Amino acid sequence: MNVDELVRDALRETAADAVSVPAGFTDRVLAVRRRRRTRRIVATAGITAAVVAVAVAVPLLGDGDEVRPASRMNSSAIIGHPDQSPPRDLIAAGDSVLAAFYVTETVKQDNGDTLRTPTYGLLNQKTGKYEKTKKWAFLDVAPGARTAAVLEQELPAKRIGLLDLITGKVDRWIKVDHGVGGVAFSPDGKKLVATTYAKNPDRNYVDHPMKVNGKRQPGPFPSRTGFSVVDVASGESDWHEVPQPEDEFGFSSMNSRDDFDWSHDGSLVFASLSSEPYRQYYDLNGDETGVPVDEKHVGHPEAGLSPDGKLVAGDFAGGVKTTATEINDPRTGKRLYKIPGQQLLAWADNKRLIAWDIAPGTNEFHNRLVLVTIGNKKTVPLSGFRQGNDGAGGRWVPIFATR
Repeated sequence: MNVDELVRDALRETAADAVSVPAGFTDRVLAVRRRRRTRRIVATAGITAAVVAVAVAVPLLGDGDEVRPASRMNSSAIIGHPDQSPPRDLIAAGDSVLAAFYVTETVKQDNGDTLRTPTYGLLNQKTGKYEKTKKWAFLDVAPGARTAAVLEQELPAKRIGLLDLITGKVDRWIKVDHGVGGVAFSPDGKKLVATTYAKNPDRNYVDHPMKVNGKRQPGPFPSRTGFSVVDVASGESDWHEVPQPEDEFGFSSMNSRDDFDWSHDGSLVFASLSSEPYRQYYDLNGDETGVPVDEKHVGHPEAGLSPDGKLVAGDFAGGVKTTATEINDPRTGKRLYKIPGQQLLAWADNKRLIAWDIAPGTNEFHNRLVLVTIGNKKTVPLSGFRQGNDGAGGRWVPIFATR
């Protein structure tokens, strides 16, 4: 049984007053679920010997006043800061860069609703440092990590901003006809898939309550209406109606945020399902289509397919005393390798990945970013350890892009 099924069953039971769930359960399982995958990286010819950098140089000036992005400095190196959590200075490995991170907190509203509010640490490409901001309700970073698509408070938004990560200014606003709650850049950065909602997917509503430990509290309201495919250059978009599906009991997904993302080659978009095949794909005209052959065994791990499409990140395969994850054949699902790590997040190239890993002798809430290599049991630390199991405890969530 997967997470969505567990949540659905739990909520059905609480609705019937049959079972009480522990405090905090709702926020944990209904928290922002954002599929953050590194935009697909062009395959590299080989693996370069890695050097861990402890500082990032100020970007050089190129032609005229053009600033060289910080993420392109030391492009063949590993840039880590094992003493920082959340990070303050640029983290990168291979072709992948930590473009941003966020921490969410649940804020009670005057009318009794609760709102999951993110604080982003967004990479400043001029200084190589992460700058915290509460200005944006949602963002995604384009391949190359020069531009972020941003949504203003409060969702659903009526326009999408294109934020320059060197100047820190919005270059252009793209107006949309349907309110947007989430955005994701295509692998080539030329398009956005904007998930549309009737209500704010990050808000729990006092007039749509659920019971936790026998007490009523604001609950989620699934309201996805569809998706728009937005051409970044022209700003033109096409909207397609795709509400959240209902099961045989008439329940929509228990996740009020249910965003669309891109297939590996950018020809399709998909939304998550609570049961097999766990993804429903659509072409860019809004028509349902089958699962691509190469993505048949792409599961929940955020790293997904390798840049060349020959490998796929698998699930946790460790034990009580060790952490390990699988690397599988994307067409057959067969395990090909077993590597260190708790959760695979992004591919640095076709042989290396960025992962969460647990400190020896601790638990899943004490983890840090590391670089792992297929065929090698050693890991290279990239960040300090996260502490606690909520936003107040420093549970920051990474957002990766290519550099």
